[in-house]
Amino acid sequence: MSNFVFVIDTNKRPINPVHPAQARLWLTQGKATVFRRFPFTIILKTASTQITKPIQLKIDPGSQTTGIALVSEDAVIWGAELTHRGQAIKANLESRRSVRRVRRNRKTRYRQPRFLNRTRHKGWLAPSLEHRVQTTLTWVNRLRKFVPITGISQELVRFDTQALVNPEISGNEYQRGELAGFEVKEYLLAKWGRKCVYCGAENTPLEIEHILAKSRGGTDRVSNLTLACHPCNQKKGNQPIEKFLKNKPSILRRVLAQAKAPLKDAAAVNSTRWELYQRLQETGLPVSVGTGGRTKFNRVKLGIQKRHYLDAACVGVVEKLTLKTTKPLLITAKGWGMRQMSTTNKYGFPIKHRTRQKAFFGFQTGDIVRAILPSGKFAGAHIGRLTVRATGVFEMVTAKGKISPVRAKYCQIVHRVDGYNYAA
Repeated sequence: MSNFVFVIDTNKRPINPVHPAQARLWLTQGKATVFRRFPFTIILKTASTQITKPIQLKIDPGSQTTGIALVSEDAVIWGAELTHRGQAIKANLESRRSVRRVRRNRKTRYRQPRFLNRTRHKGWLAPSLEHRVQTTLTWVNRLRKFVPITGISQELVRFDTQALVNPEISGNEYQRGELAGFEVKEYLLAKWGRKCVYCGAENTPLEIEHILAKSRGGTDRVSNLTLACHPCNQKKGNQPIEKFLKNKPSILRRVLAQAKAPLKDAAAVNSTRWELYQRLQETGLPVSVGTGGRTKFNRVKLGIQKRHYLDAACVGVVEKLTLKTTKPLLITAKGWGMRQMSTTNKYGFPIKHRTRQKAFFGFQTGDIVRAILPSGKFAGAHIGRLTVRATGVFEMVTAKGKISPVRAKYCQIVHRVDGYNYAA
């Protein structure tokens, strides 16, 4: 089942998304034309007086991938998984910094470092974190142009760290109700990599394990909890971990070190989620929130498989959910290229210079095109992301790999570059 198709009328006012079959009918009858390929949107040739249905935009922010879902009348009608490029940004900044420092040390006399010549505004985030917030907001604003969204739901925190430390906090009904244990289990799954810490088993039921057994004075604090498969849990019993792992000193050191280590990735994600929450409120739409424990509880209760866009659909209070799409749009942030005019080698010395021209033969790097190659190793029709050159002999990256050479005369534009790559 594919995503529903977005529809706007001739005045570019968004109306209710429709089933792909209805969209094909309108296109065949000439009542509409394609407005945008990704996300697939059609535009009617007449104005619409249709009464729009309430549609909730649900977001599950993640460190690497953010899930997005549109829910109408308890049905998931559209989904997407947005893959960020935060790590690539961090690596590029570190590379640029190292080249800059080598150049300055090579060409200038020693200058004492100055630490007070820069200020950061309130709420500043590192570029790799700011990227996650901005790309998510970009898609929120983009979807609002094509869909009559009436509200936003966001998973605000992955787990309630206060409730983990003090389970008796008043107001947290899930600590003593049907959500009991879900916050702790989700935290441990993220902290320990979703595998048994003793044998490394994955894709198997994991049990919460006390590093220091309660019979020996251990507590239920999360710093004393880990995850183990059933055989390892039974084999360890209430033995001291030092005795149980005496023949595996490397695993023992890793478990003891990781037990005390904070979950830095979770802290970073939680900080970006709060910033995202504040910016979503500026859209003027009502914003509701939920926790990761509630999301997982809803998903388990409804028997839904774990996918990023389905996690997003399960955010907040969900009583029932119908899946009308099983093929989310896969979105990968690629950026807009770089402004660096001089390419350097690994030592920081310039080796070549870039041209100021970005478009060649009507195409630009990042354009998604359809190329019909008449002969050669890659003869046939291909759709992919283009890398252009001044010679007119391009390269294309498709879902099946790299296609080269691709001449400009065989290319037909499908979607202009917008900083993202798409796949179904």
